[in-house]
Amino acid sequence: MTDAAAARPPVLLSPSLLACDFARLGEELHTLEQAGVPWAHVDVMDGMFVPNISFGLPILAAARRVSPLYMDVHLMIEQPERYLRDFAEAGADGLTVQVESTRHIHRAVGQIRELGKRAGVTLNPGTPLEAIRPVLADVDLVLVMSVNPGFGGQKFIPASVERVREVRRMLDDIGSQADLQVDGGVTAQNARALVDAGATNLVAGSAIFGAEGGAAAGVQAFRDALA
Repeated sequence: MTDAAAARPPVLLSPSLLACDFARLGEELHTLEQAGVPWAHVDVMDGMFVPNISFGLPILAAARRVSPLYMDVHLMIEQPERYLRDFAEAGADGLTVQVESTRHIHRAVGQIRELGKRAGVTLNPGTPLEAIRPVLADVDLVLVMSVNPGFGGQKFIPASVERVREVRRMLDDIGSQADLQVDGGVTAQNARALVDAGATNLVAGSAIFGAEGGAAAGVQAFRDALA
């Protein structure tokens, strides 16, 4: 283990609310709290940047009202700058934007920071990693998508492990302490490989909320895999 790896914080799990039972949103969030999970991942889709529409501001605001969890909001929407303030005011703690969704990624990241929120950047599996290099020093989180965004329950793209490893090198080269998050087909079975590659934050939806025994059992499966 390198000195840099030894200094990294414990792996953080961010369950994706896209896979939860919306009719029981408050109960699902409470289950995560009871399981000791500090984050909840909120996927926002507009039907334009990705071929799907998910929840937006009202669901985020409702989750914020009933839960103290850190709301980790991933905006899969065109021109996210138009809505950054709205999502910040609705309860987001962190806002992650797609590098492909805006012509002005520096401006979007700067606006998130000005709103007092943690700024994240991500990119699609087919986008070269060099696309995020210009803002690496300015963000608090880098998200590596391990499926093409738009739908939950997709199959993990194996090449994502090497992409995580490369982003880890990029972050370490500049001394960044940003979270390195992975989202898409993440399960207890591939979690160890991702963490060994340098991930510090794992998003999982179906693997947690769809687990036999419920979300608490899903969380425990990840803990067992990473023990």
